[in-house]
Amino acid sequence: MALLESPLQGVLELENYIDGFWEPSAGEVLDVVNPATMQTIAHVPLSTADELDQAVQAAKAAWEDWRRTPPLARARCLLRLRDLMEANFEELSRIQTVEHGKTIDESRGETRRGIEMVEVAAGIPSLMMGRNLEDIASGIDEFLVRQPLGVFGLIGPYNFPFMVPLWFAPFAVATGNTIVIKPSSEDPISQVKIAELAEQAGFPDGVWNVVHGGREVVGAMLDHPDIVGICFVGSTPVAKNVIYPRCGAAGKRVIAQGGAKNFALIMPDADLPRTIAACMTSFYGNTGQRCLANANLVVVGEGLTKGEHAALTERVTEAFCAAARNIAIGNGLDEAVQMGPLRDPGKKQRVIAHIEEALAEGAELLVDGREFELLGDWPRDAFLGPTVLGKVTPDMRIAQEEIFGPVGAVMTAASLDEAIALIHANRFGNAASIFTGNGGWARKFRYEVQCGNIGINVGIAAPMAFFPFSGMKDSFFGDLHGQGEDAVRFFTESKIVIERWF
Repeated sequence: MALLESPLQGVLELENYIDGFWEPSAGEVLDVVNPATMQTIAHVPLSTADELDQAVQAAKAAWEDWRRTPPLARARCLLRLRDLMEANFEELSRIQTVEHGKTIDESRGETRRGIEMVEVAAGIPSLMMGRNLEDIASGIDEFLVRQPLGVFGLIGPYNFPFMVPLWFAPFAVATGNTIVIKPSSEDPISQVKIAELAEQAGFPDGVWNVVHGGREVVGAMLDHPDIVGICFVGSTPVAKNVIYPRCGAAGKRVIAQGGAKNFALIMPDADLPRTIAACMTSFYGNTGQRCLANANLVVVGEGLTKGEHAALTERVTEAFCAAARNIAIGNGLDEAVQMGPLRDPGKKQRVIAHIEEALAEGAELLVDGREFELLGDWPRDAFLGPTVLGKVTPDMRIAQEEIFGPVGAVMTAASLDEAIALIHANRFGNAASIFTGNGGWARKFRYEVQCGNIGINVGIAAPMAFFPFSGMKDSFFGDLHGQGEDAVRFFTESKIVIERWF
C-alpha cells in the first residue's frame, strides 16, 4: 500500500450490526470526512430508537445462553478476536488515522492498547472468581459468586474511536453480558471493523451489536428498561448533566468519564531535555484531543529565590517553545508527521476562539499555532499548529477550562504547595504529572493531589489494561471505573450464598 493511500476503498455505506446481521438504517445519513483531505470516506446513519430497541432485544435474547457459556469458552472468543486484531493491526491503525486524523504512530499505539484490553479480559476465568469461608458459624459456610447482569450500552467518543469502547466491551462480554455499542458518528468505522472481527472470532449472534446514531439513540439507551448499565466517555456537561442523572433515575449502573484540565509541574531539579520531550507528547499528542493531555505547564520555584525562579521559568519556556515549533504537521499517514489535524474545522475554530479569548485576558502569545507550515499540499481546514501561551494566571479561562486542542499554557508557582493548590482549585481531577528527581517532592505530589491518574516523570498517565482508568471531581461520575478489576466488578453483581446442610 502506498504511503498515503487510504485503507478504505470508495465511500463506505455503514450499517448497524444487530443479532449477527448487517442491517441498513432508515435514519438520516451523515458524511464521515477525513480531516486531513476533507474527502468523504463513509456515510453513517443516525439510527432510530426503534432500531436501537431491535439491537437491545437481540442482546437480551442472546444473554441467557451467553451467560451460561463457560468462562473459558468466552475467553477463547476473546483470544481469537485478539489474534484477528493482530493479523489486521496495520489496517486497523490506518483506518483510525483516516477517520480521525491522528498520526499513524498514535493510531498504532491506540490499536496496541485496544488489543491489551482484549488480552486482559481473556483472563476472566481468574478475574471473575469469588471467595468463600467455611464455618462462619457452626456448620454454616458462606461464599460469594459474581454473576452477569444483562445488556449494557457503550457510548464511544470521537477522540479514540478504536480504543475507548474496548475499555469496556471485552470485560462486559467476558463476564457473560451482551453489549450494544454506539460509536461516535464522527469516526465510526473502527467499531464497524471490530464488529466484523468479533463475528469472525465466533461470538454468538446478539452478543456484540453496533448501532450508529446521535442523540436519539443515546436517549433511547438511557431510558431503555432492558439496558442495565451505561458506559460513557465524553464531555463533562454531558456526563454530569445527562448521562449520570438519567442513569440514576432509571436505576442503571453507570461509568461516565468527563473532561479534564491536567497540570504538569516542572520542579527545579527536573531533567529538562527528557521533561520537554515527554511534554511534547503529552501536550500535543493526538492534537491535544486527549483527556490525559497536560494543558497547564507549571514551573515551580520550590527552594529558589525570585530571581532563580524567573531564570528557571525562562529556561523552561524557551525549551518548551523551541520544541513546539519543531513539531511536524501534516497528514497522519505520513510517517514523518508528528501531529495531524483536529477532527473537523469546527473544532479548530473553537480552539482558535479560546486562544483569542486568552490573549484578550492578558496572556502572552509565545508560539502562534494559527500560523504553521504544513507538510504536503493538504486543505488547511482542520489543521492547527501548536500554540504556547505565557503569563497565564489561574483566573484566566484558558487555565480553567478544557480546550481539547494543541494549546499549552505556561504558569508559575512559588512552591510545591502553591502548585498543588492550583490543581485543587480546578474543578477537574483526571490526571496530573510532576517532573523531578526528588523522592520527597514526588511522594508529596502523588499522596496529596486529588486526581485519578498521577504521573511521576511521565507525561501521559495512562493506566494499563489491568489497572482501572481513574478520575475524580468533574472528570468522573460513578463508583467503579473502566478496565481491570473495577470493570469486572462493574459488569457483575456479587451474590452471597450462606448455606447449612443437616
